[in-house]
Amino acid sequence: MVRASYIRHPLVFVRPAGTSRGVLDQKPCWYIKLTSEEGITGIGEVSFIPGLSVEELEDLENKLDHVCKLISRGEMDPLQTLPSMPGVQFALEMAIKDLETGGKRILYPSEFTEGLQGMPTNGLIWMGPKPFMISQIREKMHLGFKVLKLKVGSLNFTEELEMVRWIRSEFGEGDLEIRLDANGAWTLVEAMGKMEQLARSGIHSIEQPLAPGQLNDMAQLCRDSIIPVALDEELIGISDPTERSALLEEVKPAYIILKPGLLGGFSVAAHWIALAGVYGIGWWITSALESNLGLNAISQWTFQLEAIRHQGLGTGALYTNNIPSPLALTGEQLWFRPKNKWNLKTIL
Repeated sequence: MVRASYIRHPLVFVRPAGTSRGVLDQKPCWYIKLTSEEGITGIGEVSFIPGLSVEELEDLENKLDHVCKLISRGEMDPLQTLPSMPGVQFALEMAIKDLETGGKRILYPSEFTEGLQGMPTNGLIWMGPKPFMISQIREKMHLGFKVLKLKVGSLNFTEELEMVRWIRSEFGEGDLEIRLDANGAWTLVEAMGKMEQLARSGIHSIEQPLAPGQLNDMAQLCRDSIIPVALDEELIGISDPTERSALLEEVKPAYIILKPGLLGGFSVAAHWIALAGVYGIGWWITSALESNLGLNAISQWTFQLEAIRHQGLGTGALYTNNIPSPLALTGEQLWFRPKNKWNLKTIL
């Protein structure tokens, strides 16, 4: 039997993060700790983004406390499915895996965790004034990024279009892949018109142009759009495997974007990947802005999948109070540096 506990650790952004849902100054964060009778502790991160996660912030901590008490009393299996709490389910799966592998944060040993091989990531460009965005783009290109991801849908579209055109005028399609993420900001009519204009700049893909739940419209957009469409938020909260299959069969997206922290863990993300293979759909993995603990687990899991695309995992420098870890971003490559040690004093 294991003892379960948790600790709250709100993450503070280095600079306010602009998204189509508003500006984030902090990100709620909790860590679940599972401790064996031998004193080994596995740690898992509860992944939560306000307005995107299935859980409600107001009662999440009460539910988390209840879950930990049930586990400690031996009344709940830590790997029990929790459809209404996918972020907690992710944390428990991560903590169990960490516990099973000795509580050393090496969940999936590989050449990545040995420091022998890195993993390519896309460069995330945050929304903001045009000079700020241009400075981010120039910095990423100077560092050697070959794939950029830009958030669209919250600024004036003319400005966003000019930004994309400027990028393409500076960097050709052979030098730079441009991914866009609209976070569900548009209607079908808006999306069709805007994507037609954006397509002239050689866009690789666009994530979630429509808000989730509009399956007929999304299917039409996937069928008729010039730019390949990727589903992201559309996947969150679908706990029934049959419903997952039905969604992909109906909508037929070009890609799916997988956030294990919001989907319910690695087992759920793996099921989505298996379905993507059935329907000929591409995929890549992104973090849900987790701290280095969650990012570490997701990165190790992703590496052993032998993923072929740039992943959305270069988010380790977002916070002023992140957990010091062996993760390091060198250019566009995410590395695990075994000589750099974890500092878990604030949460253990």
